[in-house]
Amino acid sequence: MEAYDELIQRFKETRLLESIGGLVGWDERTYMPPRGSAHRAEQMALLAKLCHQKLTDRRIGELLIKLEQSPLVKDDESVQAVNIREIRRVYDRAVKLPESLVEELARVTTRAQNVWQEARKDNDFAAFAPWLEKVVHLKRQEAQAIGFKESPYDALLDEYEPGATASEITKVFAELRKDLVPLVQEVTSAKKKPRKDILSRDYALDRQHLFGQSAAAAIGFDFTSGRLDTTVHPFCSGIGPGDCRLTTRFHPREFNQGFFGILHEAGHGIYDQGLDADHFGTPMGSAVSLGIHESQSRLWENQVGRGRPFWEHFFPRLKQSFPGTMDDVSLDDWLFAINNVERSFIRVEADEANYNMHIIVRFELEQALIRGDLNPRDVPGAWNEKFRQSFELTPPSDAQGCLQDIHWSMGGLGYFPTYTLGNLYAAQLMEQARKDLGNLDDDFRRGDFAGLKTWLNDNVHRRGQKYRPRELCRRITGRPLSHGPLLKYLRQKYAELYEIR
Repeated sequence: MEAYDELIQRFKETRLLESIGGLVGWDERTYMPPRGSAHRAEQMALLAKLCHQKLTDRRIGELLIKLEQSPLVKDDESVQAVNIREIRRVYDRAVKLPESLVEELARVTTRAQNVWQEARKDNDFAAFAPWLEKVVHLKRQEAQAIGFKESPYDALLDEYEPGATASEITKVFAELRKDLVPLVQEVTSAKKKPRKDILSRDYALDRQHLFGQSAAAAIGFDFTSGRLDTTVHPFCSGIGPGDCRLTTRFHPREFNQGFFGILHEAGHGIYDQGLDADHFGTPMGSAVSLGIHESQSRLWENQVGRGRPFWEHFFPRLKQSFPGTMDDVSLDDWLFAINNVERSFIRVEADEANYNMHIIVRFELEQALIRGDLNPRDVPGAWNEKFRQSFELTPPSDAQGCLQDIHWSMGGLGYFPTYTLGNLYAAQLMEQARKDLGNLDDDFRRGDFAGLKTWLNDNVHRRGQKYRPRELCRRITGRPLSHGPLLKYLRQKYAELYEIR
């Protein structure tokens, strides 16, 4: 056990350093003055270098070899066996990466995020293009260093969704698209339409913040161990036990943007707060994948937060929070408006059905970038063409097109597919939770979300990385991941709202 204890201690130190990086990164995207970007890039580069040095220390490799031949790995589901297995995976990936590449990626992506933020605000892709070129060049180097069997994209995807491949994701998305496109067409062709103006009235920012924070607390996010701030692109930072930070962005005449952004990030936060604190810094105290992480945010945002039972509880409070704004609005009006289905430009504001088409566009583009088939400077034209093919719309500006997301500036190529995987996992998990827990809707009408939160804590969060994502889904639901539950859920919802068959 001495070797195991030493391995865990060494690995925890790398995770503590990463958590410091997470805190510095949170500050960068919330409160850092714009002119601090160059200095922050050097800070992030140094932290990345120190983390990489600790993680790739030869002693960790020696300990892994010793422990992999010990009785600790006989039961492959034991805490020790899981930690050894997953530390091996992280170690093997890290030792393939040159320290200089790790350092430069941290430096460039820190600067690129700051440039992206200004470029998006000014609708100036030309200002961002040189930085996108640098990021893509470095990510191609990363893919080559790690290695792959089929596609260089697989090496990057594996960081976010262990074991997943581009070919596998392509097949999953094709099956989803085949059934999703006709449903969207049927819904958008329906005669019945919602009152969209409801969502674009005057919603005071301070009241949006208070109402959103109260809803996040109600579904289970602990604000004694977290906080809520504003940023350009919403995110959640799980710094460590007792410190989880949510962000969103508000608009005085767009209620959905702030509120559902809060619910989404609170879902991530509930996962981070639900991890076993006793195992912090080890695989058993870490999230299994970004696809599963996204399932938690999408589950609370959509499966719960856009449902009638949720609003039967919160709608009276909404009216009280915005006096005079909602006097002529019924619960039915409100539910229809927040579940409106229409083609739109912005991913984070897209409805549940069209959202997945936004992801497919990005998935296809970033594969082309990593293969070298698409020059980064040609992204706006390629983006607009794919958008026309999928949505029959042309973005009026790059700010509403290829500049809308932060992910490429932060080096997150391979990240986007996890959003749609999250939607699929969310629907399948929620379907199982309803079977296991009975009438959850009655709980939601009372404002009681503890039953669902506890079920997720027990079945998803506290299992850490005991199982890989697909196996975790199978263990919980008894069947492999399928797009069936998502399509069933969407069709039932839209059949009622739009009065389609």
